[in-house]
Amino acid sequence: MTKLEEHPTVKSYREKAGLRAAPTAPEKLDAKWLKAAALEAGADDVALVEIGRPEIENQKDEILRIFPRTKSLMSIVCRMNPENIRSVSRDVSDLEFLRTFEKINAVASRMVKSLAERGVPGLSPSGGFPMDMAKWPGKMWPISHKPIAVAGGLGAMGHHRLVIHPRFGNFIVLGTILLDGEATAYDRPLDFNPCIECKLCVSVCPVGAVGPDGHFNFTTCMTHNYRDRLGGFLDWVEKVVSSKDVRSYRKKMSDPESVSMWQSLSYGICNKSSYCMAACPAGEDVIGRYLDHRAEYIAEVVKPLQKKEEKIYVVPGSDAEAHVAKHFPHKAIRRVGNGLRPDSARGFLRSLPIVFQRDQSEGMDSTYHFTFTGAEECSGTVVIRDKGIEVTEGHVGTPDLHVTADSQTWVAFLAKEKNLLWALLGRKIRIKGSPRLMKDFARCFPS
Repeated sequence: MTKLEEHPTVKSYREKAGLRAAPTAPEKLDAKWLKAAALEAGADDVALVEIGRPEIENQKDEILRIFPRTKSLMSIVCRMNPENIRSVSRDVSDLEFLRTFEKINAVASRMVKSLAERGVPGLSPSGGFPMDMAKWPGKMWPISHKPIAVAGGLGAMGHHRLVIHPRFGNFIVLGTILLDGEATAYDRPLDFNPCIECKLCVSVCPVGAVGPDGHFNFTTCMTHNYRDRLGGFLDWVEKVVSSKDVRSYRKKMSDPESVSMWQSLSYGICNKSSYCMAACPAGEDVIGRYLDHRAEYIAEVVKPLQKKEEKIYVVPGSDAEAHVAKHFPHKAIRRVGNGLRPDSARGFLRSLPIVFQRDQSEGMDSTYHFTFTGAEECSGTVVIRDKGIEVTEGHVGTPDLHVTADSQTWVAFLAKEKNLLWALLGRKIRIKGSPRLMKDFARCFPS
C-alpha cells in the first residue's frame, strides 16, 4: 500500500503549497462583485446579510449547524411571470413555480462555483424542496429564506405572509447562499412595506387561512394547498392501506384525485390554490393594472378564482370547513385528514399553536394543565381565551382541567391508535375537572 505522503495527489498538493505565499488575513469579499456575479448568474435581485444580524438570530444555530464557517448570507430573488400565477388554471401556475424553483437552484449552484474558483467556500441549500423529512412534522427546512430576504431589504412580509418585493411584488422565489467570508458591505431592511393592505388575498383564499385582521391559519392553508404533498400524501397512503379493495378505495378517492397525486409524485409539486399570491397587486412593476383599471383587475384576476368550481380540502370541524360553506357554497367541500400528528408529548405541546382553530374556541376562557409520565416526562400549560392560545412549559396558574397521561398512550390516542375510553378505564389517561372542558379542547384541534 502506498504511503500517504507518496500518493500522487498528496505530492502534488505539497509541491503547490510550497509555491503559495504565506497565509495572510483573509480579505473581505467585495460586495459589489458578489452582487454583480449573482446577477450575471441569473438572479433578478440580491442582498447581503451578516450572520450576526439580530433579525435572523433565531436561525443562527441552524445555519451554523449545516455550514459552521458561515459569515455572510447572500439572499437571491428570481421573479416569476405574474400572468402564469394569476391563471385560473392551476397547471399553468404550477409550471411557473416549477420553472422558477429550478432556476433559483441553478443560480445558486453557479454562484457557489464562481466563489469556489476564487477560493471562497460556499453552500447553497434548496430554494424549496428537498427538505429534511426526518424532522416531520417540525421544522424541516434548514434555511428560512423569507426573514433573510426581509433583513436584506429584498421585500417585506405582506398581509398574506408572503414576501413582497418592492418592484416584482410577491411573484418571486427566494434562495440563500451561505458564504465563508465577510463582505465589504451589507444591506438593510426596507423602510416601508410594499403591501398596500388591499386584502384581496383575504377575499380569494378558499379556506380562510388569511384573516382580515392579519391572523394566519397555517394548517388550513397546508391542508388544501399542499393536498398532494406532505401531510396530504400521508393521508392518501392511509386511505390506500385502509381500503379493502378497489371499490372501497374509489369511494375515498376519485380518479382525478389519484392521478393528481401521481402528477405531484412524478412530475413535481402541484398546488391546489396559491390564490393569495395570484391576487396580490403590490409591487412597482405590477401595481399599475390595479391602480389604473381596478374594476377590470377584479373582474379578470380576482373573480375567476372566487367563482371557480373546485374541490376544497378541509379537516372536518375546522374553521376552513365553516369558511367554505359560508363564503364559497359553490365549491365542493372535501373532508380529509391533514397528516399532522405529533410523535411525542413535547411535540404535541409545540404543535398546539399551529393547529389551533380559533373560531372553534368562540366563548372559551379555560386553563389546561398537562402532565405526561412514563417514557417521556414533561408538563405544560395551555390557556385558551379570546379566540387565542398560549402554551407555556410547566404548570402555571390554576387549571380548569388537569390531564395526566402516559406519554406513549397519549401519542397513540392522538394517532387514533388507542381509544380514549379504554385509556381512561385503564388509568393511562386521567382527567381532573369537567369532561365538557376536554370536549371543548378537542373541538379547537380537529384532525
